[in-house]
Amino acid sequence: MNELSRQPSVSSSHSAGDEPLSNTAGRRVTLRSVRSLRGTLPATNGIIIGSGSGILGAPATSGADGSSPHKKTLPLLQCLKAILFATKLNVLLVFIPLGIIADKLHWPAVAIFVLNFVAIIPLAKRYATEEISMRLGENLGALLNASFGNAVELILSIIALKEGKIDVVQASVLGSVLSNLLLVLGFCFVCGGFKYQVQRFNQTAAQMSASLLALACMSLLIPAAFVATTKGIDQTSNIQHLSYGTSIVLLVVYVLYLCFQLKTHTHLYATENDEEEEPVLPLWLGIAMLLIVTVVVAFCAEFLVGSIEGLSVSWGISPTFIGLILLPIVGNAAEHVTAVSVAMKNKMDLAIGVAIGSSMQIALFVTPLMVIIGWIIHQPMTLFFNTFETCVMFVSVLIVNYLIQDGESNWLEGVMLLSTYIIISIAFYYYPAIPSS
Repeated sequence: MNELSRQPSVSSSHSAGDEPLSNTAGRRVTLRSVRSLRGTLPATNGIIIGSGSGILGAPATSGADGSSPHKKTLPLLQCLKAILFATKLNVLLVFIPLGIIADKLHWPAVAIFVLNFVAIIPLAKRYATEEISMRLGENLGALLNASFGNAVELILSIIALKEGKIDVVQASVLGSVLSNLLLVLGFCFVCGGFKYQVQRFNQTAAQMSASLLALACMSLLIPAAFVATTKGIDQTSNIQHLSYGTSIVLLVVYVLYLCFQLKTHTHLYATENDEEEEPVLPLWLGIAMLLIVTVVVAFCAEFLVGSIEGLSVSWGISPTFIGLILLPIVGNAAEHVTAVSVAMKNKMDLAIGVAIGSSMQIALFVTPLMVIIGWIIHQPMTLFFNTFETCVMFVSVLIVNYLIQDGESNWLEGVMLLSTYIIISIAFYYYPAIPSS
């Protein structure tokens, strides 16, 4: 999910400890999980965290050049402790060696899939990218988050694409969009709606993300209509070239969206906050953590994708259903928890940004990127999804646009979104396994 797309709440009724990050250069590109890292640390006694950071729990002081006059790096042991105890999800890290052992010892496909499926969930927490972003500054941080904001989905898709499982890749990216757009947003509206009768959010920012999502939806509708109106004629080559051109346009639009959010219209994403977040990890440890997590996810993802075919046979379900419903749970687990928790604090701007913003990034960045990568490695990944999948995407985007256009939400709107997701899940469970490409 993209940290850049999350719009923080501007409500002044929350305490400083609950507010999201402030709108200062180098910090707006992160979400909030640094506070989870800080919460695991002992009382500071004046320790200053890393370079350029303030005393933990106190405002940072700086010299004339903007740097911190006193720096004392947090001991490595405490940094590792902060990472390991930052979230209860980290207890699932024990499944990483179990998943690797299951593959090496050729356990049944179901065991391999389940173990590696669970192992990837805690790795979806993106502490490393958030920490590095705060140290690199606004622009480099934005680029880092754009590149690694959906690292799990990217790695899963690239590995499946490399193995020629194009239908699984298409189902996975579509499933990620639907999961964030219907399931996550639905739970946000329901959980927040039971606590607050009406919740309000920044209508302009939310509508901007939803409109970009509609643009991405149009990029799928055109190839589907292209094929549907030229039946009896082989349009394989034309669809590929159409997809390549459209993907390039979508990637350019995504870059322009980052400029819109970070440069020209930052006021739409501004935050009122009494406290600035400071990085906890040293830069070298953040980079090392990012590389290690990427490598581990790559291994687990390879075992996971390799077991899909066996799982499909064992459970009697199509690979499309696995990619559309099951795989998105892996990459979106952290976002699910974050979005619902902030919605229950009445920070609906942030919750909307997590759900719709992440869906928009998948549709506008990850999907066209997969098409380009498929072009490079000679795998015929295109933007032509079958008619059923395209219709599902269109209806989902349409209903979300209807529900957010008034800038308010309630629990019944959440029920509508969750009902839509359940209906789609049932439909895909019974839909026959027909490759999209």
